[in-house]
Amino acid sequence: MSDQALRAHLGRILDWEDAHASFDQAIVGLPARLRGVTPPGGAHSAWKLLEHIRIAQHDILDFCVNPDYVELPSMADLWPPSARPPSARAWSASVAAVRRDRAAMKKLAANRKVDLFARIPHGSGQTYLREILLVADHGAYHVGQLVALRRALGAWAG
Repeated sequence: MSDQALRAHLGRILDWEDAHASFDQAIVGLPARLRGVTPPGGAHSAWKLLEHIRIAQHDILDFCVNPDYVELPSMADLWPPSARPPSARAWSASVAAVRRDRAAMKKLAANRKVDLFARIPHGSGQTYLREILLVADHGAYHVGQLVALRRALGAWAG
């Protein structure tokens, strides 16, 4: 596979749409009244999942591009403290941040000046390719959880 083809595949996989619902499909039209609800037997609300996707994706992007990156103190810092969004504006800002950081990851993947197989200089052996795949895999997993949550809440028409 050529370098250009690999980069194109990475861009597509970061959109999370080839074999399942995309991030945008998973969040569009979710009523505000359900964004902080954890369904019976469920582990998280839509807000917790959205914020977790945002925080984790941003953390990985920061690790890839910031030589002064500081690792989060604990895994708990990857999750919001509350099941409910503080406001509709907070929800919208989180969605926008996920989209913005996803676009930045796609730009990183497409940047031919970045050797995808090179170790990240300030890391402990991680490559750019590994981190891009991690964002795609992690995001797809939690998008699936968002779809399952919406089904459990009776708010999925897909």
